Amino acid sequence: MKKIKLVLENGDTYIGESIGHDIDGIHSLGELVFNTSMTGYQEILSDPSYCDQMVVMTYPLIGNYGVNKDDFESLSPALKGMIVRECPMEGSNWRNEYSLRDLLKKFKIPGIAGLDTRELTKKIRDNGVMKAVLVPESYSTEKVKELLLQKLGSDQISRVSTKAPIHFPGSGKRIVLIDFGYKKNILRSLMIRNCDVVVVPYNTSLEVIQSFRPNGILLSNGPGDPKDIPEVLPVIKELQKEYPLFAICMGHQLFALANGANTEKLKFGHRGGNHPVKDLALNKVFMSSQNHGYAVTTESIQKSELEISQINLNDSTVEGLKHKTLPAFSVQYHPEACPGPEDTAWLFDNFLSSLRN
Repeated sequence: MKKIKLVLENGDTYIGESIGHDIDGIHSLGELVFNTSMTGYQEILSDPSYCDQMVVMTYPLIGNYGVNKDDFESLSPALKGMIVRECPMEGSNWRNEYSLRDLLKKFKIPGIAGLDTRELTKKIRDNGVMKAVLVPESYSTEKVKELLLQKLGSDQISRVSTKAPIHFPGSGKRIVLIDFGYKKNILRSLMIRNCDVVVVPYNTSLEVIQSFRPNGILLSNGPGDPKDIPEVLPVIKELQKEYPLFAICMGHQLFALANGANTEKLKFGHRGGNHPVKDLALNKVFMSSQNHGYAVTTESIQKSELEISQINLNDSTVEGLKHKTLPAFSVQYHPEACPGPEDTAWLFDNFLSSLRN
């Protein structure tokens, strides 16, 4: 059993078993976050929104049902590490094709097991998200300190977004899906509703999007800080005037910024499949799947063209927005789930019902 160590930005060090890519002579630096989901580890590690992050799984047994070829949310996972309490050698499930350990090795993702992930989670909750590094056990304290001084990039969206338009034919309305790091199940949620979908890069111009003659626009999820790509805001502002628009997660934050609202970084973010949100118009509570480190500030909505439609019942943060005069709305969470509850999949139907011919 090979030993590696996880070192946090505050100096705390943990020794555990290497369960992923062999990091002899190299290191992996990322932002340390936690996820409270009990299942869905394959979807989590393949979600592009985790680009440059190390994910602490609070549930103690991860990898027990293995991995299969159907449950990926992207082709190439972008996270920097997976941290678990216990990881079995093999998965046990009729859909299992190979182990989580094999998956981590295949995509060159380091992983560490044998740590008290709930203690780690409490540290993140107390101190906020922080940088961390996975290194061989032999690395000196001085060398690790040097690694932790490195800055994380701000180009995550450009790295995970598609590089050219891709067409997914369907018999229904045409949706242009602007890819800030979209999850496969967003596309699937449109396809099962017979949509004709064109996925375009995050920085596609207004003229190119218009050339596809869409019936509606969907802004996807994605990693990082929404303020890192201010160049997309004028495009969003113009698109919402011409087409019905639906925005998810990163798309929600960009939609808010484009309409004069503001965003801020949360202390430790929302990541998991058990976050309650309340729809203010329906006066109903839904459980949601979430993965984000930034949020739209409540006070900034008053100066914008938007109004709050949903709130988080844990901390009262903004979970949904709608435009006051245009057919455009957004949610901070993932209505497509994967992983997580499917309570709000009906939002896709609401979006499609707003489309014009």
